[in-house]
Amino acid sequence: MLRRRAALVAAALLSAGLAGCSGGTVLPERAAPTPPPKATTPAPRVPIGHAPTESFAVGVRQLKLNRDGDRALPVTVWYPARGAAGGAPERSAAAAAGRFPVVMFSHGLGARPEDYQLLLGRWAAAGFVVAAPRFPHTGAGGDGNVLDVLNQPADVSYALTQVLALDAKADDPLHGRLDTERVAAAGHSAGGVTTIGLFTAGRDDRLDAGIVFAGTALGVGTAFAGAAAPQLFVHGEADEVVNYASGKAAYDAVPWPKALLSLPKGDHGRALLTDGAALRVVADTTVEFLRWTLYGDAAAKQRLPADATRGGLATLDDHL
Repeated sequence: MLRRRAALVAAALLSAGLAGCSGGTVLPERAAPTPPPKATTPAPRVPIGHAPTESFAVGVRQLKLNRDGDRALPVTVWYPARGAAGGAPERSAAAAAGRFPVVMFSHGLGARPEDYQLLLGRWAAAGFVVAAPRFPHTGAGGDGNVLDVLNQPADVSYALTQVLALDAKADDPLHGRLDTERVAAAGHSAGGVTTIGLFTAGRDDRLDAGIVFAGTALGVGTAFAGAAAPQLFVHGEADEVVNYASGKAAYDAVPWPKALLSLPKGDHGRALLTDGAALRVVADTTVEFLRWTLYGDAAAKQRLPADATRGGLATLDDHL
């Protein structure tokens, strides 16, 4: 089975060259699966509550992790910090008061966590702790072995364990600041594959929600398992690397509450890396999704469709 999955990944990801947002060969389209039954329980696994209404300053720090002694996983962490909101992330700034949900983010092939700082910083400013590992083979400076994507769901689970442990460490700056029961995973491109894997073959039961940017299920499958975890897919209809049909096929297979944010003029993800109207739509939509799924904020769910379709830049297939 592992060889078969590896072959699928090699045939698709290697030929496509999922290097962050760079161009590449378009993935072959996949046959659409039989539509799954509609989910009947749309609620996240958290009590109904309210997300912070204020915007936070953002702090940033680095963790040096290593799984099994031979998989170095430096992790960049963005978090709500004390001080005036709106500035650039401040290294090692004091954490803001409160307990904040955690979002694990996985980068694309040949990319770095800091490439996504514009988006991830906005998540942190909205009241989330965002932890992004740099993978040993698919990150910038690695050997580019796309088959290693199959190992990355386990990397994320390991990093999540280490990040959540900081909440109980009396001498750590994030001591008492993490809501360890409210966790989501997100990722772009090869990191989107990684994220899907965290809900399928490598299901991490601690995860309450997922966000997949320009991802596909090749290699990790669509056998979504465990408790219902709402999913938000974001995909450009003009994606030149992972074609839109491949991403939608994975989305169609999700049996849980879900939504697909489609950008008719969107490519493989440059909107995640550069400031502009498209980034603002993506950032606002994903923030509302995280507010609903991790804080239990029903008002955020109600606002999500308007944020998604603002300015006519995107459409939303909403089954949340």
